[in-house]
Amino acid sequence: MKKTTITLLVSALLLINGLKAQTIQEGMNHLYANRFKSAITVFEKLLAINPNNMEAIYWLGQIYLEMDEIMGARIALAKKLYEKALMSNGNAPLVLVGMGHVELLENKTSEARQRFETALTMTHTKKGDDPVILTAIGRANADAKAGDFNYAIPLLESAVARDPKNTETLLQLGNAYRKAKPGEGGGQAYQSYNKALGLDPSFAIASLRLAKLFESQKNWELVFQYLNESVTKDPRFSVGYYELFYYYFFRAKFPEAEEQLKKYIDSKLPETDIQDQYLYAQLCWARKDFDCAVTKAQTVIASMGDLTKPKVYRLMADAFFQRGDTLNKKGDSINARNSFTNAKKYSDDFFGKKNPDDIISNDFRLRADILSKTGGTSDEIYNTYIKGAELDTVLTSKIDFIKKGAEYFKAKGDSISRVKEGDLRVAIIKLKPNPGQRDMFDAGFAYYQGKDYLKSIDQFTLYTQKFPDETFGWEWIMNNYRVLDSTMEKGLAVPAATRLFEVADKDREKNKKSFMSAAGYLAAYNANVVKDKQKAIEYLKKMLEVDPANQDIQNNINVLEKAPATKPPKTGGTKPAPDAKPNSTSALKSTLKKTTIKKTVKK
Repeated sequence: MKKTTITLLVSALLLINGLKAQTIQEGMNHLYANRFKSAITVFEKLLAINPNNMEAIYWLGQIYLEMDEIMGARIALAKKLYEKALMSNGNAPLVLVGMGHVELLENKTSEARQRFETALTMTHTKKGDDPVILTAIGRANADAKAGDFNYAIPLLESAVARDPKNTETLLQLGNAYRKAKPGEGGGQAYQSYNKALGLDPSFAIASLRLAKLFESQKNWELVFQYLNESVTKDPRFSVGYYELFYYYFFRAKFPEAEEQLKKYIDSKLPETDIQDQYLYAQLCWARKDFDCAVTKAQTVIASMGDLTKPKVYRLMADAFFQRGDTLNKKGDSINARNSFTNAKKYSDDFFGKKNPDDIISNDFRLRADILSKTGGTSDEIYNTYIKGAELDTVLTSKIDFIKKGAEYFKAKGDSISRVKEGDLRVAIIKLKPNPGQRDMFDAGFAYYQGKDYLKSIDQFTLYTQKFPDETFGWEWIMNNYRVLDSTMEKGLAVPAATRLFEVADKDREKNKKSFMSAAGYLAAYNANVVKDKQKAIEYLKKMLEVDPANQDIQNNINVLEKAPATKPPKTGGTKPAPDAKPNSTSALKSTLKKTTIKKTVKK
């Protein structure tokens, strides 16, 4: 009888443990599918029965780390949960690992490693380390940017050796391989995910990870295959439909996208989320149905109030801005103005509520566009482009973003805007390891067009230092000084004109316009300022060699030859003073024909 009682007791305990494992697994399945509310319900029920269920606490924290879009909010929620658990039970190794996960996300790598090692020490037995703890440590390192893959992968491999049928371990090992060696579709990550699927063909999250693996290779055929496989294996795999929604969305296949969106929402039932209306708002926005987009987004704002995600305000700002542009094209300027005003309001809301983790450089581009329609100052718009560029971590993207700002100011065309264009182009030059002729020319020319001649001179001086044997730098230094010293009285342009003449003289055919421009200026300067007619005639004859049919040049030579002999003063006349900052004077009235100023540069 006693033996039977013991047998029944053991069976009951196994049944209870089986139910517990099944319940934990149920919560994990909801987490894998991104049904976060359902997952939270499962673990909260477990904790209501046993507040010291450390496994449930750990997984509840893992949900918190994934459910909110803003990393700061995710970290704060999980940290509070784990800290509370550790205060009452400091010897909970799984919760210690969860806290280490939080610290990795906070870039506290030393503190995190200490938590992991403590948990391993606490659970080590003669058989080795606990595979549950090993897997949790691997999960933390695979998830966080600050994770150490060289540390995590051997631990996960050890966990697989101890428990080769654990699909969660194989999933995290695949994740670690994928992040450590991105793009290796046929490598170890691929093998790990497929091992998990071999153990559990319904393990849809592994199919999703395979899709993401091939997404990094831009192998869209396999991405599509594995996304469809994920929802075939588990028809309630919500995140699979979510990914398929965006797969079609970004390919402008909007009917198919809407179909996947409906399946995504249905797969979560009875769980509902007002934020799903935001996805519909995106769909309306992509279809350029901006009234629909605004209506859907306003539904979210009305429901969520102060808890509205910044991305909703972003969409509202963009929708109102594009709506305003559309109305402008239709000639409805009054309603267009109202739309731009609303765009500014929601842009203000976005930047007022944004979190550093929820902002991209394109937010600043939109902000700049809105400011341009609502009376924003040049400084505001300029600073918006600079701040937006700071967010890009990829150099080429950073440069491309600043170029957009430069083109915006160039298109405006007024002097202030052209100077701002020059400032942005200088920012590009500073970013590039090896800026080219076009980069440097565009910056200097923008300043010239903006009438900031001293800045233009500075840029073209840098141009001549890097490309001393090219004509453009010398020519535009000369052009700037010709404006600053329009009577030639101070001779400011003479050094640059002289150097331009020397460089252009090496290949007169190629540099004909530059050669003529420099020689013409020097001829005029010597004839009218220095009073050295022989020197002036020399330059004119050089010009005639290049353009022998030019009767105007010959006429000027004739005039000078008939003029009374002149001799430059011993002091050298008015000496060039290239470092001076002269005031503009009246335009030169010379008998010499003015030469054409070249305003283009070869790319």
